[in-house]
Amino acid sequence: MNFDFSDDQKFLRDEARKFLEAQCTSAHVRAVLDDENMSHNDGVWKKIVGMGWLGAAIPEEYGGLGLGMLELCVIAEELGRVLAPVPFGSSAFFFAEALKLAGSEEQKLELLPKVADGSLIGCIAISEGPGEIKAGNVATRLGGGTISGKKIPVTDGDIATHAVVLVKDGSGESLVIVDLNQSGVSREPIKTLEPTRSHATISFDGAAAELLGESGNGMALLDQINDRAAVLLAFEQLGGASRCLEMANEYAKERVAFGRAIGGNQAIKHKLADMYVKNEVARSNAYYGAWALSSNAAELPEAAAAARVAASEAYWFASKENIQTHGGMGFTWEVDCHLFYRRAKLLAVQAGSPAVWKEKLVSALEAKND
Repeated sequence: MNFDFSDDQKFLRDEARKFLEAQCTSAHVRAVLDDENMSHNDGVWKKIVGMGWLGAAIPEEYGGLGLGMLELCVIAEELGRVLAPVPFGSSAFFFAEALKLAGSEEQKLELLPKVADGSLIGCIAISEGPGEIKAGNVATRLGGGTISGKKIPVTDGDIATHAVVLVKDGSGESLVIVDLNQSGVSREPIKTLEPTRSHATISFDGAAAELLGESGNGMALLDQINDRAAVLLAFEQLGGASRCLEMANEYAKERVAFGRAIGGNQAIKHKLADMYVKNEVARSNAYYGAWALSSNAAELPEAAAAARVAASEAYWFASKENIQTHGGMGFTWEVDCHLFYRRAKLLAVQAGSPAVWKEKLVSALEAKND
C-alpha cells in the first residue's frame, strides 16, 4: 500500500510553499504579535482566500474546488510551516467538516459556499473552561430554538461570523449552528500564549440557534468532527516541526564556535537526530491518518489519535530543541524560534490535549481487539 501523495498533490504542495514563503513571512506573523488590536493578518487571509484553498475539500456543488481531503492535508502542512496567522483551521478543519458531516442539504447549500469564498469565518465552541468536556457536564443550554451559556476559550471566536456550539438539549447534548452577528451574542477577546491565533469568550443570551444533525447526538458527532480535524491539525503541526528542524540544522551549519561549526559537536548532532526521528514518526502516523480520512476508513478513530499524539510530541520537541540549538540567540525576541514554540503549545491543546488523545487511542485499540 502506497501512502505517499500523488504527483499532483506534490505539485500543489510545492506551489503552496512558494506562495506562502512569499506572502506569509515572519514579518507578517510578527505584525499580529506586535499589535494587540490585530486578531489576524487580514492581508494574508485575503490572499489565501483568493487561492481558493478554503474550498479544497468542499464539493463543487457547494461552491468548493472538490479536490479532496488529501489536498487539504497538503495545504495544512504548508500553513503550519509559515505559522499562518489566519482563521483557516477554524473554518476549514472544524466548521466546514461539521457541516459536511452532519449538515442538512439546506445548511450545506447556504453555508458551505460562504466558507469557500471566505465571506463566512467559522469556529467551533465547545469548551466551558478548564478540563475535558464530557457528556452530562455541558452548561450551555438549548431551549425553544435559542441558547444561553458561555464558551471559553473559542479559537478565532472574536472574528468568526458563525459557530458550531455544543449545548445541553434535554437529557442529552446536541450541536447547533449560531450566527454570531446577532444581539444575543457577546464576545470578549482573551490573551493566550499565542497571540497570532486569537481566542475569545463567547456568551449567549437567548441567541437563535439551528440544530446541526440529530438532537441528542452531539457528543457522537463531536467525536467524529474531532477525528477529522485531528488529522488536519497533525499535518499543520508536522509542517511546523519540519520547519523547526530545518532552522536548527541551518543554524548548526552556520554558527561557528571555537573554530568549528557547532553542527560538528556530538551533542548538537544528537539533538538534530532526535528531532528527525520524532518528525518521521509523526509523518508516518499523519500519512496513515490522511489515508483513513480520505477513504472514510473504519480505522479513522485510531489513526487520528495516533497522528495527533505523534504530531503533538514531535512539534513540541522540535520547537524546544530548536531554541536549544540556537543557544543564547534562541531565547531572544528577534529570533523566530519562540514563534514556533508558541504555536506548538497552542496546537497541542486544540480539540483536546495529548493526554485526551492518548486515552482515545487506547480506547480505539481496545475496541478493535475485543
